[in-house]
Amino acid sequence: MTTAETKSRTTAEHGQYRRPGPAQRALRAAPGAGSGGRVTVAVYAEDLILQTGMVHQLRMRPEIELIPEAEADRAQVSLVVVDMVDEATVQLLHRLQRNTSTRTGLVVGFFESGALQTMIECGVAAVLRRGEADQDRLIHLVTAMANGEGVLPGDLLGKLLDHVSSLQRTVLDPRGLTLSTLTAREAEMIRLVSEGFDTSEIAQKTSYSERTVKNVLHEVATRLELRNRAHAVGYAMRHGLI
Repeated sequence: MTTAETKSRTTAEHGQYRRPGPAQRALRAAPGAGSGGRVTVAVYAEDLILQTGMVHQLRMRPEIELIPEAEADRAQVSLVVVDMVDEATVQLLHRLQRNTSTRTGLVVGFFESGALQTMIECGVAAVLRRGEADQDRLIHLVTAMANGEGVLPGDLLGKLLDHVSSLQRTVLDPRGLTLSTLTAREAEMIRLVSEGFDTSEIAQKTSYSERTVKNVLHEVATRLELRNRAHAVGYAMRHGLI
């Protein structure tokens, strides 16, 4: 087995690149750790220098409780600190993605444009470039993720929006689909239901037969496990689909 394969296997099996150092063990023993609504954070770094630097930045902030490796699954936020997104990093991100109670942030030295798709697929909620990762920005990143928010550098946000727009235009639109759980036709019919139109009126307005309208609405109700048309309208409105 090569050195790279060994590193990849170790990352996939044990999760963290580095075990907790003395700073993290001291924090675990410190009085009051974990009290007062702190955000619990697990740090995953690919080498000792990155691990030590990240722990040093976070350990003295009262908003943060650093979690040792043995308890990492209970962290609210996982911070992955790497030079770049390589195969070992992707394996780790996929493993962290399986823990639905933890949100993952990426602190990265060099972020290639092609890594944006990987970030999306791995469920990364926030990205910060290491050159910009001072203490205040790290705390903002962690607390934002703990509150269910996402954080991206402006240029990456722009690329993400372009990516979503391209996906809608080139893949979904030709198939009559949208990024929501409803197709454009389904959303239009439910919108008309919400406005009080009956089956025959919806058929007239959409240029479909009454049978097609009934089939479309029945398919939506069955797929989303909705009881009736009123339930379908309520579901679509709650989720911002109409």
